[in-house]
Amino acid sequence: MSTSTELADRIWPIADLLRHDYKRSDYGKIILPMTILRRFDCVLADTKDDVLAAAEEALKLGEKAAEIRLNRIAKQAFHNRSPYDFARLKSDHRHDQLATNLMHYINGFSANVRQIFEYFSFADNIARLDQAQLLFRIISEFSAIDLRLATADNLKMGEAFENLLRRFSEQSNETAGEHFTPREVIELIVNLLLTEDNELLSKEGVVRTLFDPACGTGGMLTAAEDHLRKLNEGGRLELFGQEINPESFAICKSDVLIKGRNAANIHFGNSFTVDGTHGQTFDYMLSNPPFGVEWKKVETHIRNEYEKLGHAGRFGAGLPRISDGSLLFLQHMLSKRKEDGNGTRIGVVFNGSPLFSGSAGSGESEIRRWIIENDWLETVVALPDQLFYNTGIYTYIWIVTNKKSARRKGKVQLINGVNHYVKMKKSLGNKRHKLGTGKDNEPAHIAELTQLHGNFTPGPLVKIFDNEDFGYRRITVERPLRMRFALMVPGLRQALRITAPIEARRRIWQALTHGVARTSETLDENALLDTYFDTRSGETARQRALEELFNNLASPLSALPPVLNQRDFATQLQRLYVSASIKPPAPKQFLALMIALGERDEDAEIVKDENGVKALADAELRDFENVPLKKDVYEFFAEEVTPHVPDAWINEEVRDESDHQVGKVGYEIPFTRHFYEYKPLEDLATIEAEILSLEAQIAGMLQETLG
Repeated sequence: MSTSTELADRIWPIADLLRHDYKRSDYGKIILPMTILRRFDCVLADTKDDVLAAAEEALKLGEKAAEIRLNRIAKQAFHNRSPYDFARLKSDHRHDQLATNLMHYINGFSANVRQIFEYFSFADNIARLDQAQLLFRIISEFSAIDLRLATADNLKMGEAFENLLRRFSEQSNETAGEHFTPREVIELIVNLLLTEDNELLSKEGVVRTLFDPACGTGGMLTAAEDHLRKLNEGGRLELFGQEINPESFAICKSDVLIKGRNAANIHFGNSFTVDGTHGQTFDYMLSNPPFGVEWKKVETHIRNEYEKLGHAGRFGAGLPRISDGSLLFLQHMLSKRKEDGNGTRIGVVFNGSPLFSGSAGSGESEIRRWIIENDWLETVVALPDQLFYNTGIYTYIWIVTNKKSARRKGKVQLINGVNHYVKMKKSLGNKRHKLGTGKDNEPAHIAELTQLHGNFTPGPLVKIFDNEDFGYRRITVERPLRMRFALMVPGLRQALRITAPIEARRRIWQALTHGVARTSETLDENALLDTYFDTRSGETARQRALEELFNNLASPLSALPPVLNQRDFATQLQRLYVSASIKPPAPKQFLALMIALGERDEDAEIVKDENGVKALADAELRDFENVPLKKDVYEFFAEEVTPHVPDAWINEEVRDESDHQVGKVGYEIPFTRHFYEYKPLEDLATIEAEILSLEAQIAGMLQETLG
């Protein structure tokens, strides 16, 4: 039996025939559907004549009945009743009829297969290949490739599809990781997902459902089914999936068809806007959704569901920031959990962001809170970097379930697998590392991480926490506003512009400038005021005149004594209003005017509210503290804050919307912090010796080079 790499290597060179007639980015649009077509051709070869013999009589029963009967004869979930196959297409010397014959062959498939080629828009490409006189050569090359089940089982064929898709994606500078999850990563996820249920899955005749909302070419679905088959030959997984990429969808659907599964369970479209499995629930779910992809295109749809349906919809827990929709996928999956006795287990791959992004009260934090407070988060496994094809970042597997075993209830397990990798002999894109499978002298990383998960025992690589350990209250810490007051020109400019209506500004201005000589008598006072108070004005002449007038005002105003006392300053300001025959504003507005005229001074007195009772908080000194949920807020404040800032206090008006206690509740999973190991820096003498050694080596190499 050929390996998946051998199959891909055999098909890949055919793309060279397309050079000059196609862009490299378009090669996959030809090679991938031709590979699928050849696969169907080989799978149906043994029953082809029997189907053709029965086709005429079967069609008398009607299209639907005929499909059922002919599928049974073909021993597959599909059939082809066209007299053509690859061999007949190649042997027909009427090359001018080749495109027509090929379309006749494709149209002879059952409806579920024809739909696959529609998603590839293959009819257009057949015409283009024919026009470029490439169609016969392409068919001839593919007819020489053996893709029978005996040569390549479904698992190997699926891997070959993904291998080809990754190569074509890399050629066109697309994101290969949107289509291709490394097989060893899939194996680990499936192990973590299913091993807790090994006993259940080994029962005779067991049937379970599995769903992937971003299924790509179906690699995860295939691996999960293979895992169950190893546990229980008599067990069966009903596979469900949804995929947004047409080519990946077509490949996945063809793979499901060849396995004899229900291809109608694989849906096309965006999982967020067109929920192909609406109202359905599943025993298992797994996915590798795109990392850090924004959801702006579907924002209106998602926000409408969030606001109108709340928890009756899929996104009731909250909405993450627009730049990363990872946690939307997890909410979508959780909306399909089973609430019966068996419950549901979910395995999903994320980058680091969903662990900690967003402070208390944010969408991300609220989603984590919803999951953890419902006791659904079972395990988080940190994977090595450079493990995926399109990114070198660290990734994490989340296991989420509403059917925790008794020993796991109220607990979350963290497993550190960042050092569980072997270097690849040849990198593939950004993938330079892989998990050791235990074969070919590789370490058994997958088995070890699976065992660590199953043992549920604390150790150097495993930490076990209570759910509450990841929660905190974000309290708002206030400090008093301290100000000194003086009628200074810069502050007056800002205060007058903001707080007084035009007529009042003019009269205050006149009161303040009474008796002050102008140096520019030619300026009209109203024009001057209009220039000053109209921030849109950009006339430099007027601006210069205004500055000149303020400079003349600066001397008499600054001669007024600085006032450190809030009460005395209020009295002076009140007199100013009286002298201008203007009614002072309401107490709150009057206080705002005073603050606008004041200047912060840490040695000044505390500013009180309009009633002179309560100290005002200084927004510039406002700070926040995250208090662990297991710690009393006021005890924490007394121990950690008061010794350093004795005049601070907790803003008790900021409360959590759910429990109405002081401070907003947040959740984060600081994975790296829990496994951090301090490594002391080398002493200076050692560093200096290393530098000198390197300099000597470089000098030696230069001497050798220069001869």
